[in-house]
Amino acid sequence: MKQRVITAAVLLALLAVVVWQIYTPLFVIVFAFLSAVAANEIMKCAKVKNKFIVIFGTIVAAFIPFTSSESIMRPWFSEEVWGNFISILPPGALITVVVIAFFVAMIFDYKETKFEDVAVSVVASVLVPYGFAMFGALRDYYNYRSPVGVYLIFYGLICALGTDTGAQLGGMALGKHKLCPNISPKKTVEGAVCGVITGVFLNVIALLLYNRFASSTLDKSFVITLMVCAPFVGVFSMLGDLTASVLKRNFDVKDFGKIFPGHGGVMDRFDSSLFTVPLTFVIVSVFDAFFRMR
Repeated sequence: MKQRVITAAVLLALLAVVVWQIYTPLFVIVFAFLSAVAANEIMKCAKVKNKFIVIFGTIVAAFIPFTSSESIMRPWFSEEVWGNFISILPPGALITVVVIAFFVAMIFDYKETKFEDVAVSVVASVLVPYGFAMFGALRDYYNYRSPVGVYLIFYGLICALGTDTGAQLGGMALGKHKLCPNISPKKTVEGAVCGVITGVFLNVIALLLYNRFASSTLDKSFVITLMVCAPFVGVFSMLGDLTASVLKRNFDVKDFGKIFPGHGGVMDRFDSSLFTVPLTFVIVSVFDAFFRMR
């Protein structure tokens, strides 16, 4: 317990630094590091032995968050300069290059490298990093230094962390009916309901605080959309957690890693957020497209 508390304190301090430096390249550097570690954790748990795939996949995972927006490297680089750089290899082309490189590596080491190794490495090196890239994409969705982008990041995080905390406490106090006993024996239906309610409640508080202290308030229709979607995003938060649990059972490991003593690895801490933050980006994109067409 002592180790968990110490690690939690260090994580909170790191979060404070990230928030403080949210409009500097340090923000994306942190997420690039987390992305690389997460990709490496998954490939290690899957026992991928091909060194080229592991090394190249980790490098790609670290690079992808830097492609999240044209202004992600301000003030070091302007939107024009960085936009031209990341446009050299668009997402579709980057994914194609990675997949081909992995298959070529499989051919050269066919005795040790199976198709399953390539498949899990693509997920680890491409899909997971694009999940981390959504933090930067949300930050700059409404232009660089827009407070709305920061609020949206916290919206996704609250849906994940608030739901997880509420589910854990609610399950301890009221839990009777198992939710998924074969995947995660400790999760209960009552805890899940408490988690969703907690996530929505905390998001309402966050919204009130934002509208009270931010330089500009959110549009009423946007607020309604976010609050209506909050319970569903909370449900997807639990699906992210359960997905990670299934993967760990498949890999026969307790935790993805040990980078956070007492808390596991990066994937153990961000499994829910990698569902809620990208889903928040989808909600905002659909909302923006719908009201732009009206």
